[in-house]
Amino acid sequence: MFSIGELSKRTKVKIPTIRYYEEMGLLAEAERTSGNQRRYDSVGLERLSFIRHARDLGFSIEAVALLIELQEHPDRSCEAATNIAVSQLSEVRDKIKRLNRLEKELTRISKGCDGSGKSEDCYVLSSLADHKLCKSDH
Repeated sequence: MFSIGELSKRTKVKIPTIRYYEEMGLLAEAERTSGNQRRYDSVGLERLSFIRHARDLGFSIEAVALLIELQEHPDRSCEAATNIAVSQLSEVRDKIKRLNRLEKELTRISKGCDGSGKSEDCYVLSSLADHKLCKSDH
């Protein structure tokens, strides 16, 4: 059995986040000692590790809940899990495209000023003040 602190150390999930996952129903409510301290078993540790990994990959709380639901019913088709993963991959690819556009625009803005002038003539500040100076939608 693990205390909430030990569970936090083993999974690198902060204690308030563990409590939040319990409140959301992603993690089963822990057993309590006579002193009202939470105690988790290895199943809780495995579940929290699953949640942490899914969240690290960017899955939403809602998607994690659906994945857990599927995990709890091993007789069901894995098509839904695949669809959730494919959807997440699509979102990540869209974010990468947006980040690439941001990178290009920030590179362009940064090169517009060498930092030797006064702030009133700074191209970086002017560009931030007037979106029309941007070359692309970002």
